[in-house]
Amino acid sequence: MTPRLLAFAGSVRRDSFNARLARFAAREAEAAGAEALLLDLAEFDLPLYNGDLEAGEGLPAGAARLKELFLAHDGFLIASPEYNGSISPLLKNAIDWVSRPVAGQTPLVWYAGKVAGLMAASPGALGGLRGLVHVRQILSGIGVIVAPAQHAIARAGDAFDDEGGLAEEPHGDAVRRVVRETVRLAAKLGA
Repeated sequence: MTPRLLAFAGSVRRDSFNARLARFAAREAEAAGAEALLLDLAEFDLPLYNGDLEAGEGLPAGAARLKELFLAHDGFLIASPEYNGSISPLLKNAIDWVSRPVAGQTPLVWYAGKVAGLMAASPGALGGLRGLVHVRQILSGIGVIVAPAQHAIARAGDAFDDEGGLAEEPHGDAVRRVVRETVRLAAKLGA
């Protein structure tokens, strides 16, 4: 079984370190034998989650498309920026919209039993490590099996080369380990 993974960043900022990291992870997932689809969350036009909006207008079209993609894949490679020691509002909002129940669907079917590999890149000294704790907690709480390995890249402004690779090899090796572990877990669970 070839695992199918979604790779995405919790940032839509132009030249985002985490978008670069998600691209790198997607390439590495392909090299490790998975199918990887790189997403840009900006393409889904997700309003801030609001139960009244959902009740009055239904699920936004972007959220419905994102739910379909999550359902069709075995796992996720998430590059999460750290905002004030936690998860970015964009990433939390996407997670919340995808988790919304749909009549006739098993609750949390978009997450339950799927695998996630976590990574972060930040100009700060901890590389986004504090935010990954919260991403792990949120995903675990909705049934995602989060790979034990994770990696946070500190001083990310110096970490990437001109081709989108990781200039400092210890980071490349660590991200490859996260990706390989995620691919391996997804393949075992899908078998």
